[in-house]
Amino acid sequence: MASDHGSSARAILYAFLANLGIAVTKSAAAAYTNSGSMLAEAIHSYADCTNQVLLYVGLKQADKPPTDEHPLGYGKATYFWSFVVALLLFSLGGLFSIYEGWHKLHNPEPLNKAWIALSVLAIAIVLEAGSLVGCLREIGKIRGDRPFKEWLSSTRNAELVVVLGEDIAALAGLVIAFAFVWLAASTGDTRFDAIGSITIGVVLIFVAIFIAVRIRTLLIGKSAEPQLVRKIDELIADDPAIEKLLNTITLQMGPKVMLAAKVRMQAGIPIETAVRRINELERRIKAAAPEIGWCFVEPDVSD
Repeated sequence: MASDHGSSARAILYAFLANLGIAVTKSAAAAYTNSGSMLAEAIHSYADCTNQVLLYVGLKQADKPPTDEHPLGYGKATYFWSFVVALLLFSLGGLFSIYEGWHKLHNPEPLNKAWIALSVLAIAIVLEAGSLVGCLREIGKIRGDRPFKEWLSSTRNAELVVVLGEDIAALAGLVIAFAFVWLAASTGDTRFDAIGSITIGVVLIFVAIFIAVRIRTLLIGKSAEPQLVRKIDELIADDPAIEKLLNTITLQMGPKVMLAAKVRMQAGIPIETAVRRINELERRIKAAAPEIGWCFVEPDVSD
């Protein structure tokens, strides 16, 4: 999971740099053109910049060592901040865009040199596409040979899920804004610009709800990714001192995993030998799966 951490940090950096430049440019264009869609996009970009800062704060907090009060560390801090990001995307991004569109719909203002807004949006689409490509590149390093859909449904990497959702929402919002500003400029009906702002808000709310639902399960407590669980089960079952694997429980704690396993040892093994074999097994599991931070193997006769 150390590489996961590095990939998350790089994806966050790509998104932050892209959004910061885009936000400043959009703000200037929105002030000059009176475009509601452009203003909604500017607020969205500033919200995304804030989100990336919060995600990075979560990554740094997750790196703090365990304490007596937090013996399993601070890994879940990444889930908390990711959930906060989803709330900000919902409120600052989605609800504000809908409000701005509703306001412009009832109090229309003429667009001023719409070509400026369209040029800014076109450049922003290219920059945001670059951020999305960077995020997908970092995801590719982690998911390996797994299909993208399988990775998305099973990953416990909250930061990459959030950055991916933000990038997709941002790119979709830019395309929508470009289309509706173009319609408003072509027809002279500024209501298209207002409808564009509302549509952007709906897209952002949809993405925010998707992210919140994914992060909620991690906040509550979720097992490790399925392929890691299978790997653990195979390592335990292959140990010649183990007669049967009775049960395994894993809990994802941010970048690290807690493992508890109950096993039936081969009959006749002295207690000293059993203890030594269990300690060797725990070390072997941690060596094969470095993301396991805590490993507890308990000998028993039944589950």
